[in-house]
Amino acid sequence: APPDLRIVSTWPSDDVVALYESAGWWRKCAAGRAAIPAMIARSFCFAVAVEAGKAVAMGRVISDGVSDGYVQDVVVLPACRGRGIGREMIALLARTCVNRGLVWIGLVAEPGTTPFYERLGFREMKGFVPMRLPTEGQP
Repeated sequence: APPDLRIVSTWPSDDVVALYESAGWWRKCAAGRAAIPAMIARSFCFAVAVEAGKAVAMGRVISDGVSDGYVQDVVVLPACRGRGIGREMIALLARTCVNRGLVWIGLVAEPGTTPFYERLGFREMKGFVPMRLPTEGQP
């Protein structure tokens, strides 16, 4: 049976940390773990794919709630990949954004993931370069 995909406003931090760790995006960090409930609650939408009571995938959108939305933190546990869960996760997030009036939905694709997102309708923004400002504790 396919997992149950749902938009949530809370989710157990252990599941979220396990998903981040599986993607190589997590450093052991008590402050980061403590921030997870607020991160979920303050996201424009936060989705999980649930099997046997555990999140096997997640994704979220950050937004002003009016015009633009940015898809973030999309990850499927390695053991669950190749089953269409990521595709369904992106579809749910995009549908939620459109249904709530957002007109611009973007993301920064990790190296090697461009074909996945292109199959889902996303297009490269030629000439634009994703950038970030390194901050304390985040090189």
